[in-house]
Amino acid sequence: MEEAAAAKPVTRLNAFVAKSRVGKRFKLAERNSTFTTELRAGTATFLTMAYILAVNASILADSGGTCSVSDCVPLCSDPAVPVSNCTGSTQRIILPDESCKFNPVNPGYAACLEGIRKDLIVATVASSLIGCLIMGAFANLPLALAPGMGTNAYFAYTVVGFHGSGNVSYQSALAAVFIEGLIFLFISAIGFRAKLAKLVPKPVRISSSAGIGLFLAFIGLQNNQGIGLIGYSSSTLVTLGACPRSARASLAPVITAANGTVSLMPGGSVSGDILCLRDRMESPTFWLGVVGFIIIAYCLVKNIKGAMIYGIVFVTVVSWFRNTQVTAFPD
Repeated sequence: MEEAAAAKPVTRLNAFVAKSRVGKRFKLAERNSTFTTELRAGTATFLTMAYILAVNASILADSGGTCSVSDCVPLCSDPAVPVSNCTGSTQRIILPDESCKFNPVNPGYAACLEGIRKDLIVATVASSLIGCLIMGAFANLPLALAPGMGTNAYFAYTVVGFHGSGNVSYQSALAAVFIEGLIFLFISAIGFRAKLAKLVPKPVRISSSAGIGLFLAFIGLQNNQGIGLIGYSSSTLVTLGACPRSARASLAPVITAANGTVSLMPGGSVSGDILCLRDRMESPTFWLGVVGFIIIAYCLVKNIKGAMIYGIVFVTVVSWFRNTQVTAFPD
């Protein structure tokens, strides 16, 4: 009796919304759904995708964006001395070159990257908002749309390269993506996209979806943007990492000249922080992610509604506190 009484307000709310103009517009009764079910599903979808807002911007900013050597500022050979006071035989002004884009990153270039990252966050929010509104309001489908992480990682780290160290410029790569989008929009508008999909054998379609999922999982497990379980190994290419950010290093193919000068190989690209120097499996953020995964898995096994929400909210709350080893937010 108590459970029935507690459920009554929810039942009345679902019945009211189902009979309203909104409920009829989205066909809640016809699809055997309820307002609270859709609300819970929408919240879980948002929480599982909200990371895209920050990660997408960070990935694309790693390409260097429109930042270049011209954004780097001259520095004094003695870091403790301002450029304006850099005089004498023991001090000299260092004019920026291509090396200013890599560790240690020039302050001017870093400031430019931060501006690019903020712009990309706004662009990600706007594009996701427009896509989700169109999908929900016009197609009436429970699908959320946002930039694809796999494609963006390929764009940033393979096509353009880390901080522009690849063979294709950021502007040229964006132009190619824009043209590609127009082509896909055209073939979708004329209905040719569905016909192309049907030409692909079903086993290939299923395996492709699984392959894309594995690729995204591989990205999420890496050091640069994920929880860091996967690191670089010179012998097996990948190995267990999960070391703190302070124990990571970038990798780059370099050439050492006869005079000892080290330079990046032509066409070579610099990686993110993928090499663990020490402290493997000691990253606090990694173990926090493991705890969140266990919470979600337990709730799913017990068939608890909102399993994804509980795990994500727990990790978010713990990460919110400042000045801890798992802090994910600035001061």
